[in-house]
Amino acid sequence: MRRVYLDNGSTSYPKAPGVGKTMMEFIEDVGCNVGRGGYKLSYSLAERIINAREKLCRLFNFDKVSNVIFTPNVTYSLNFLIAGLLKPGDHVITSSMEHNAVARPIEEAKNRGIEVDIAYCNNKGELDLSHFESLIQSNTKAVVMLHGSNVSGTLMPVEKVASICEKYDIYFILDAAQTAGVFDLDMKKIKIDALAFTGHKGLLGPQGIGGFLIEDKLAESITPIIQGGTGSISDSLDMPDFLPDKFESGTLNIPGILGLSTALDYILDKGIDNIRKRELRLTELFLEGIKNRDDITVIGLDTVDNRCAIVSLDFINRDNAELAFRLDDEYGIMTRCGLHCAPMAHKTLGTFPKGTVRFAFGHFNTEEEIYYTIDAIEKILAL
Repeated sequence: MRRVYLDNGSTSYPKAPGVGKTMMEFIEDVGCNVGRGGYKLSYSLAERIINAREKLCRLFNFDKVSNVIFTPNVTYSLNFLIAGLLKPGDHVITSSMEHNAVARPIEEAKNRGIEVDIAYCNNKGELDLSHFESLIQSNTKAVVMLHGSNVSGTLMPVEKVASICEKYDIYFILDAAQTAGVFDLDMKKIKIDALAFTGHKGLLGPQGIGGFLIEDKLAESITPIIQGGTGSISDSLDMPDFLPDKFESGTLNIPGILGLSTALDYILDKGIDNIRKRELRLTELFLEGIKNRDDITVIGLDTVDNRCAIVSLDFINRDNAELAFRLDDEYGIMTRCGLHCAPMAHKTLGTFPKGTVRFAFGHFNTEEEIYYTIDAIEKILAL
């Protein structure tokens, strides 16, 4: 049976060309640590890590290589930023469309005396900007928000949100898990104080590597939530106060960083505009193929305007889990069914607790796979 991978919202597959080879060559031919060895091989490796940080700066139009921090994934990055920044008495705003990577750290913050407000989104996943701005208080410290929904694909108006944050001198922290590597996220133009990313989705890298890019002012306001060895100022029991060491305790995932670096070469060469156009073209073909059916509800927006390459479907009077199972079992089409670690989003969209079947298209999918998937859905629903 053929395999059609449509779960790119969870992790991209296949990865960019050369990612696996780069990681294998490091493990088999290099293998040393960085910042912990006084020999040429370690110093050479340090240069490769810096080079990876430089590529992320190019991708997001950021000019401080030292302020690119590596973590295991975007969830760790958001925990660093949320838990490290917010103190009792602070106020934070997020949206009703958040993934648990934001929602759970924000919920935990309530237990530490942080005030939380949820900005309303409609049943298409679109943010109500007027309601959002009305939530701002004198003690509002930050806005933490995703860019693209992992459930509906709806994009948040990040430029307008960032402008409002700048107006009130509030930190803007962006969760770019679903959009990094696909959509243009210019940190200078949009005025993002911290951008959290994961390497294994749109950046086409391996699992287990992520990070964040952070402006100096925000970095100075954050207390590291993990303490430990950094390979620097080893004579002191205090954490370094300079970047990236302040937030990079312990040994880094070096194979992951190097794999991500190879993926970034591919993305920078291919161009994110070209990648985005291809993904949205596939999304458009899928939406066109299933529209006007009375046995399917498209969750979120009806077109590719203001969305990323994610489409969630609710099959009317059918068991969504059964549909997902049959797509895989009978046609080799891999999707994701359920709540997608985003119960707040599903409540906003009106799909809680049933959930949806999510089709997440990637750069390496083909038009033929889209037509094959539409045909498979039609055959299953005809029975």
